[in-house]
Amino acid sequence: MLDQVNGLPVHVLVLHAAVIFVPLLALGAVVYALVTRWRSRINWAVALLAVTAPVAALITMLSGTEFYNRLLSGGRVSPAGKEILDGHMSNGTLTFWLTLGLGVVALLLVALTFRDPRALPKAADIGFALVLVVLAGVSVYYLYQTGDSGATAVWGTY
Repeated sequence: MLDQVNGLPVHVLVLHAAVIFVPLLALGAVVYALVTRWRSRINWAVALLAVTAPVAALITMLSGTEFYNRLLSGGRVSPAGKEILDGHMSNGTLTFWLTLGLGVVALLLVALTFRDPRALPKAADIGFALVLVVLAGVSVYYLYQTGDSGATAVWGTY
Protein backbone atom coordinates (compact mmCIF):
# COMPACT_ATOMS: atom_id res chain seq x y z
CA MET A 1 0.00 0.00 0.00
CA LEU A 2 2.68 2.52 0.98
CA ASP A 3 5.33 1.13 -1.32
CA GLN A 4 5.49 2.94 -4.67
CA VAL A 5 3.97 5.72 -6.74
CA ASN A 6 4.87 5.65 -10.43
CA GLY A 7 7.88 3.49 -9.62
CA LEU A 8 9.22 5.81 -6.92
CA PRO A 9 9.32 4.68 -3.31
CA VAL A 10 6.60 6.51 -1.36
CA HIS A 11 9.07 6.90 1.49
CA VAL A 12 11.33 9.30 -0.42
CA LEU A 13 8.29 11.34 -1.39
CA VAL A 14 6.60 11.65 2.02
CA LEU A 15 9.60 11.96 4.33
CA HIS A 16 9.82 15.64 3.49
CA ALA A 17 6.48 16.23 5.21
CA ALA A 18 7.92 14.90 8.46
CA VAL A 19 11.08 16.96 7.96
CA ILE A 20 8.93 20.08 7.73
CA PHE A 21 6.11 19.42 10.19
CA VAL A 22 8.02 17.89 13.12
CA PRO A 23 10.31 20.94 13.63
CA LEU A 24 7.35 23.28 13.08
CA LEU A 25 5.40 21.44 15.78
CA ALA A 26 8.43 21.57 18.09
CA LEU A 27 8.83 25.31 17.57
CA GLY A 28 5.11 26.04 17.83
CA ALA A 29 4.67 23.95 20.98
CA VAL A 30 7.62 25.59 22.72
CA VAL A 31 6.46 29.09 21.80
CA TYR A 32 2.91 28.23 22.87
CA ALA A 33 4.15 26.93 26.20
CA LEU A 34 6.55 29.78 26.93
CA VAL A 35 4.84 32.88 25.48
CA THR A 36 1.44 33.02 27.14
CA ARG A 37 0.37 36.25 25.43
CA TRP A 38 0.70 34.62 21.97
CA ARG A 39 -1.45 31.60 22.80
CA SER A 40 -4.71 33.02 21.48
CA ARG A 41 -2.99 33.88 18.16
CA ILE A 42 -1.26 30.57 17.52
CA ASN A 43 -3.52 28.01 19.20
CA TRP A 44 -5.08 26.93 15.88
CA ALA A 45 -1.64 26.44 14.26
CA VAL A 46 -0.27 24.44 17.19
CA ALA A 47 -3.40 22.27 17.27
CA LEU A 48 -3.15 21.63 13.52
CA LEU A 49 0.56 20.81 13.76
CA ALA A 50 -0.08 18.56 16.78
CA VAL A 51 -2.14 16.34 14.48
CA THR A 52 -0.26 16.81 11.19
CA ALA A 53 3.29 16.16 12.41
CA PRO A 54 2.61 12.76 14.03
CA VAL A 55 0.56 11.68 11.00
CA ALA A 56 3.43 12.70 8.70
CA ALA A 57 5.90 10.83 10.90
CA LEU A 58 3.66 7.74 10.93
CA ILE A 59 3.22 7.66 7.15
CA THR A 60 6.96 8.17 6.72
CA MET A 61 7.71 5.33 9.14
CA LEU A 62 5.22 2.92 7.55
CA SER A 63 6.35 3.68 4.02
CA GLY A 64 9.97 3.28 5.13
CA THR A 65 9.16 -0.16 6.49
CA GLU A 66 7.63 -1.13 3.13
CA PHE A 67 10.68 0.20 1.29
CA TYR A 68 13.04 -1.63 3.65
CA ASN A 69 11.18 -4.91 3.20
CA ARG A 70 11.24 -4.54 -0.58
CA LEU A 71 14.98 -3.87 -0.56
CA LEU A 72 15.65 -6.87 1.70
CA SER A 73 13.45 -9.24 -0.30
CA GLY A 74 15.23 -8.19 -3.48
CA GLY A 75 18.64 -8.89 -1.95
CA ARG A 76 19.71 -5.31 -2.66
CA VAL A 77 21.20 -4.56 0.74
CA SER A 78 24.71 -5.44 1.87
CA PRO A 79 25.33 -6.51 5.48
CA ALA A 80 26.83 -3.10 6.27
CA GLY A 81 23.91 -1.39 4.54
CA LYS A 82 21.44 -3.46 6.55
CA GLU A 83 23.11 -2.38 9.77
CA ILE A 84 22.79 1.28 8.75
CA LEU A 85 19.18 0.79 7.69
CA ASP A 86 18.34 -0.98 10.94
CA GLY A 87 19.67 2.03 12.85
CA HIS A 88 17.74 4.34 10.54
CA MET A 89 14.53 2.44 11.19
CA SER A 90 15.08 2.45 14.96
CA ASN A 91 15.62 6.22 14.88
CA GLY A 92 12.54 6.67 12.68
CA THR A 93 10.37 4.65 15.02
CA LEU A 94 11.61 6.63 18.01
CA THR A 95 11.00 9.87 16.11
CA PHE A 96 7.40 8.86 15.49
CA TRP A 97 6.70 8.01 19.14
CA LEU A 98 8.38 11.18 20.41
CA THR A 99 6.48 13.29 17.88
CA LEU A 100 3.23 11.61 18.88
CA GLY A 101 3.96 12.40 22.54
CA LEU A 102 4.83 15.99 21.65
CA GLY A 103 1.60 16.31 19.68
CA VAL A 104 -0.55 14.87 22.45
CA VAL A 105 0.94 17.10 25.14
CA ALA A 106 0.74 20.18 22.90
CA LEU A 107 -2.88 19.41 22.02
CA LEU A 108 -3.70 18.92 25.69
CA LEU A 109 -2.18 22.29 26.57
CA VAL A 110 -4.10 23.98 23.75
CA ALA A 111 -7.34 22.34 24.90
CA LEU A 112 -6.79 23.43 28.50
CA THR A 113 -5.95 27.04 27.59
CA PHE A 114 -8.09 27.59 24.49
CA ARG A 115 -10.68 29.88 26.13
CA ASP A 116 -8.29 31.48 28.60
CA PRO A 117 -4.53 31.44 27.85
CA ARG A 118 -3.83 31.95 31.56
CA ALA A 119 -6.29 29.31 32.83
CA LEU A 120 -3.67 27.00 34.31
CA PRO A 121 -1.97 27.45 37.67
CA LYS A 122 1.62 28.63 37.38
CA ALA A 123 3.02 25.23 38.42
CA ALA A 124 1.02 23.45 35.70
CA ASP A 125 2.14 26.00 33.11
CA ILE A 126 5.77 25.45 34.10
CA GLY A 127 5.29 21.67 34.04
CA PHE A 128 3.79 21.75 30.55
CA ALA A 129 6.58 24.05 29.38
CA LEU A 130 9.28 21.73 30.70
CA VAL A 131 7.70 18.64 29.16
CA LEU A 132 7.17 20.36 25.81
CA VAL A 133 10.69 21.79 25.66
CA VAL A 134 12.19 18.36 26.38
CA LEU A 135 9.91 16.52 23.94
CA ALA A 136 10.51 19.15 21.26
CA GLY A 137 14.28 18.95 21.65
CA VAL A 138 14.41 15.17 21.67
CA SER A 139 11.98 14.88 18.75
CA VAL A 140 14.06 17.22 16.59
CA TYR A 141 17.28 15.48 17.65
CA TYR A 142 15.96 12.07 16.61
CA LEU A 143 14.49 13.51 13.42
CA TYR A 144 18.01 14.73 12.59
CA GLN A 145 19.55 11.37 13.51
CA THR A 146 16.97 9.57 11.36
CA GLY A 147 17.68 11.80 8.38
CA ASP A 148 21.43 11.51 8.84
CA SER A 149 21.35 7.72 8.97
CA GLY A 150 19.00 7.65 5.96
CA ALA A 151 21.34 9.87 3.98
CA THR A 152 24.25 7.65 4.99
CA ALA A 153 22.30 4.61 3.78
CA VAL A 154 21.68 6.23 0.40
CA TRP A 155 24.87 8.19 -0.21
CA GLY A 156 27.43 6.56 2.09
CA THR A 157 30.26 4.32 1.05
CA TYR A 158 30.01 1.10 2.99
